[in-house]
Amino acid sequence: MHQLLEFKDENLLRRALTHRSYVNENPQETGHNERLEFLGDAILNFLSGEYLYQLRPEMAEDEMTRRRSALVDEKQLAQFALTIGLDLRMRLGQGAIKEGGYQNPNLLSSTFEAVVGAYYLDLNQDITLLRPLIRALFDSVPQDVFLVRSGLDAKNKLQEFAQTHGATEPPRYLTERIGGTDHAPEYRSRVYIGEKFYGEGKGRNKKNAEKTAAEDALANLEKENLLR
Repeated sequence: MHQLLEFKDENLLRRALTHRSYVNENPQETGHNERLEFLGDAILNFLSGEYLYQLRPEMAEDEMTRRRSALVDEKQLAQFALTIGLDLRMRLGQGAIKEGGYQNPNLLSSTFEAVVGAYYLDLNQDITLLRPLIRALFDSVPQDVFLVRSGLDAKNKLQEFAQTHGATEPPRYLTERIGGTDHAPEYRSRVYIGEKFYGEGKGRNKKNAEKTAAEDALANLEKENLLR
């Protein structure tokens, strides 16, 4: 068993593995993992930034930003979840399971974030003990995959467009839930630069909706021959 799943407080691990859909079908459960997911997301963003800052002193800020996005995107976090054996340990409702929840990248990545947050708490919030485990996962990402993903990050490309065209603020995303179920929600995001609307997209979570909105914006800019 991977060290990230070795907890002193088994209740913390249980909470980290419990999706809202399971709680909905099992009212006796005391809670789900969404707060832990929020904490884990913040920790992973910090550790990925630190990791890249120390990786190569000559790496520029824009490249670090693109690489960080690649390290913590949904696809990569889902792969980390599989690496440590989270897939069949996730506690999902029957509806989520029937819809392929054990292979769902969104559920895998969210559960991985929750486990990271819970493990941090299990270590009495001592990030020095968590750091080498996360760094080992970051080190395991093949460089070719790493570079391809970072180079294709639509949100960063749109931000670069905004900067090179004199925008004083980064693109602004207005994201809202528009439907779906608890275990398969649907979000819509609309992206603006200044007050001008550039594109919109949908996704199973806010991150994916914003990514597809950025992709739509880039496609619209390409049609207008505004990308160079």
